Amino acid sequence: MCFVGSSTAVSQLLVDAPLFTAQAVRYGIAAALLALVMRLRGQQIVRPAGREWLWLLGLAVSGLVVFNVALVRGARHAEPAVIAVAVAAVPILLGVLGPLLERRRPGARLLLAAAVVTAGAVLVVGVGRTDLIGIGWALVALICEAGFTLLAVPVLPRLGPAGVSLHSIWIATVLLAAIGVGAEGPAAVAALTRSEWIAIGYLAVFVTVIAFLLWYGCVQAIGADRAGLLTGVAPVAAALIGAVVLGEMPALGVWLGIAVVIAGLAIGLGPSARRRTGADAVTLSRTA
Repeated sequence: MCFVGSSTAVSQLLVDAPLFTAQAVRYGIAAALLALVMRLRGQQIVRPAGREWLWLLGLAVSGLVVFNVALVRGARHAEPAVIAVAVAAVPILLGVLGPLLERRRPGARLLLAAAVVTAGAVLVVGVGRTDLIGIGWALVALICEAGFTLLAVPVLPRLGPAGVSLHSIWIATVLLAAIGVGAEGPAAVAALTRSEWIAIGYLAVFVTVIAFLLWYGCVQAIGADRAGLLTGVAPVAAALIGAVVLGEMPALGVWLGIAVVIAGLAIGLGPSARRRTGADAVTLSRTA
């Protein structure tokens, strides 16, 4: 999530780049690097089967393709903070839907923690002006961001974090490349500048390969609902990295938001929360 937060500053270098082409190149590089890493580690690439293709396609379309479209289209009708506020509600969605996909009951403590983390994230990013179309795109961004995690839950046990990452990335590469060629032309890649290539490289390595592996590993290890709380770290990282880059101290409200996010993480991920999660699992296993 720190890498994801850092992408806010890095992505500023791509504001004038052809969006779909740049994203296709980013994911194409990431897919090649991840396949190489898996080969060097002697890790077998598991081929999806049956309905797994549908889950992965849905993940790639929602979390990697439509999400980027929502950001661009939404920016024409809403200030960036509006989209960020919508995405900040992801912990609540994951807190409710994640356990249901994993055939567990949503935990009251985790839902409380998700609400606190969301409130803190809203304080960090602030609010902005928008219209109805902007609100619509913000909701699309929220759903797509949740889909990035939820649609991976059914396929993680067999494919693993690396398999889910690799397959979703190359599927997104194909889709974005097709859109890029149609909307921006095949020569758009030649128009990318040196600084844009540097930004694409950073996004491919740190925000895609490394961040995807860490994120899906986390979801597999502790569940989508608890992992969802950590999305609150992204706006905090973005605010702190932005302060370093711009040389400006965050406002008091941002610091308050950071404190609230930390409080929410403590509620949902603290030792007592872990003990409670284990007790719930035992109860469910006895009643299954």
